[in-house]
Amino acid sequence: MDAPGLVLRTPDGRPYRFDPGALCLELLLTGGPGPYARYEVLHDPDGLIGWAAASRLASGLRLTVTGPEVAAARALRDALWTLAEARAHSRPAAGGDEAVAVVNAAAAKPPLVARIEPDGTRGWAPGATGGQLLSTVARDAVDLLTGPFADRLRACGADDCALLFVDTSRPGRRRWCAMENCGNRHKVRAHRARQSGGGE
Repeated sequence: MDAPGLVLRTPDGRPYRFDPGALCLELLLTGGPGPYARYEVLHDPDGLIGWAAASRLASGLRLTVTGPEVAAARALRDALWTLAEARAHSRPAAGGDEAVAVVNAAAAKPPLVARIEPDGTRGWAPGATGGQLLSTVARDAVDLLTGPFADRLRACGADDCALLFVDTSRPGRRRWCAMENCGNRHKVRAHRARQSGGGE
């Protein structure tokens, strides 16, 4: 099985794997409100289907997605940005009541139905819809935001990175979205600063 998380790319095109630790946080990587709009990928049903295939959901999900479900996915994602960012920065969520209502409405619908395939692997019941996918994502968000890791939501420590993740490390001191990206950049900058400060 592949490592969890999605493959992202640095501004210069170098790939790295980012694991936010939760399905609902993976949806944030599809774009979002305000400054995140430039990353938008949920333009049509294929965008949502492609995201689901790349996500931590088990493979083999055959979705039927409608245009209104794509719009609902964007609304759910934007609500999740509102709630997760506020939690990560330990501040009240502006528009939090509306965001909670969006998440709860999606979670109230029937979710995807998992099943055991004849070969013993995890699969999906046929007839999966975009609405079921969004319910599954919303229920994951409810579990995260009301569960034991709710206070472990973090924003990457880099000044130029807004990625959010769940810190599941034992000491609870994870700082970076991914060591291959922001963590390494920080180490390089710190090393250069030490060298320049030491002189010759």
